[in-house]
Amino acid sequence: MIIENQKSISTIENDLLSSVNWSRNFKLWMGLLIVSLIVCLYFYFLQLRDGLSVTGLGDFVSWGLYISNFVFFVAASLIGMLITSVMGLLNIKWITPIARIAEILAIGFAMVAGLIIITDMGRPDRLHHVFMFGRVQSPIVWDIAIVITYVAISLMLYYIPLIPDIALCNKKLIGLSKFQRRIYKVLSFGWADKPEQFELIHKFSKILMVLIIPIAISIHTVTSWLFAMTLRAGWDSSIFGPYFVAGAFVAGCAAIIIAMYVFRTAFNLKDYITDMHFDKMGQLFVLVSLVYVYFNINEIIVPAYKLREGEATHLMSMLTGHNSFMFWLVQIGGLLIPFILLLFNKMRKPLPIMLISIVVLVAAWFKRYLIVVPIQEHPYMPIQNVPEKFMHYSPTTAEIAITVASFILFLIIVSFLAKLFPVIPVWEVKNELGHKNNS
Repeated sequence: MIIENQKSISTIENDLLSSVNWSRNFKLWMGLLIVSLIVCLYFYFLQLRDGLSVTGLGDFVSWGLYISNFVFFVAASLIGMLITSVMGLLNIKWITPIARIAEILAIGFAMVAGLIIITDMGRPDRLHHVFMFGRVQSPIVWDIAIVITYVAISLMLYYIPLIPDIALCNKKLIGLSKFQRRIYKVLSFGWADKPEQFELIHKFSKILMVLIIPIAISIHTVTSWLFAMTLRAGWDSSIFGPYFVAGAFVAGCAAIIIAMYVFRTAFNLKDYITDMHFDKMGQLFVLVSLVYVYFNINEIIVPAYKLREGEATHLMSMLTGHNSFMFWLVQIGGLLIPFILLLFNKMRKPLPIMLISIVVLVAAWFKRYLIVVPIQEHPYMPIQNVPEKFMHYSPTTAEIAITVASFILFLIIVSFLAKLFPVIPVWEVKNELGHKNNS
C-alpha cells in the first residue's frame, strides 16, 4: 500500500484534485516566469540580428554554454524512462505517486533540449535543411531525430494513463473556465470508466514503457557520440555512451527528488508522497551514483596511465590547472560527498535529501560544462599566430540570459502541466488502495 491509513474514494479525489486550480498565486508565478522569459528572449533577438558574434564562441571554442546546457537537459530527461518504464515494468509499487512527476519532468527537459539546439545555430532559419538535406552519416541528424522521437513517446506515456483523471477533472471540478472545461472534454475522449478501457490503458502503457527504454538510452548515447566520434583529446573515448547514461540517471534522480519535495509541500501531498518515497529515491540515488563514480574514475585513470601528449595537457588543466577548482568541486562536492551522505538514513529524509539533490543538480550542470568547454581550449595542432582570446572562453551576458531562458521555459512547462492535471494519478492510487476504478 502507498498510504498507511485507508482513505475513502472521495477523500482521495479531493486531495489529489485540490492542486488543479489556477489560483491567484499560480497566475502571479506564471506572470513572473513569462516576464522573465521575455526579458531573456530579448537577448536571443540580438543574437538573431547580429549573429553568434554576441556570444563568447570563437574559432577554437565553438561549443560553449548552449551545448553544455543541451547535454544537461538531455541527461535530466532520462528520469522519465528510469522511473516510469524500468521500474514500472519491474512492477515496483512505491513509484506510483511519483511516476507522473517523472514524466512531467521528462517532457519539460526533452522539449527544451530540442529548442536549445536551435539557440546554438547561427542560422536557425535554415533548420529545415537538417530534415531536407541531412546526411545519415551525421551524428547531429541522429541526435535531432532521437530527441523528437523521445519527446513524442514521452508525451504519449504521460497522456494515455492521464485520460481517466482528465475525465475525473471534468466531472468533479467546479468553477472551471469554458476553455479549461473544453480542454478536459476533448482530451478525455468520452472516457466512461469501463473495465475494458482500463485494460487498454494498461496494454498501451506497457508497450510504450518497452519502446521508450531503447529510445531514452539512445538519446544520451547519441549525444555522447557527438563528442566521442572525434579525434580530439578528452573526447576520443569508447566509454562516453554508458558514461553519459550513468550521469544522466544521477542528474534525473536529483531533479525528481527536488520536484517531489516542491509538489509535496505546495500541494499538501504529504499523505501520498511520504518519507518512504524519499528514502527509496535516496537508495536509488546511491545505486546510480555508485555506477557514475566508477565511470568518473575510469575517465581519469585510463588516459592518466598512458599520458599521451594531448591527453596530458587536458588532464593537467583539469587536475591542477585553471579548471581544477571547478573540477574538484564538482567531483567531491557534487558527487562523492552526496554519495556518502545518502548512505545514512537521516540524510534520506525529505528536507536533507532535497538540499543534497540541489547541490548534485547544480554540480551536474557544471560537469557538462567541464566535458564540453575545457577540451576545446587545447586544439589538435600547436597554437601559432592566433589571438590570445581564441584560447579562452568566457560566456557573454547574451549567452547567460539565453541559457537562463531555457530554465524559465522548463519551469513554465512543468508548472502549467502540474496545474492543468493532477500530479499524482488518482485512479492508480485508488487501485493501490483496493478501490475499484470502474463505475
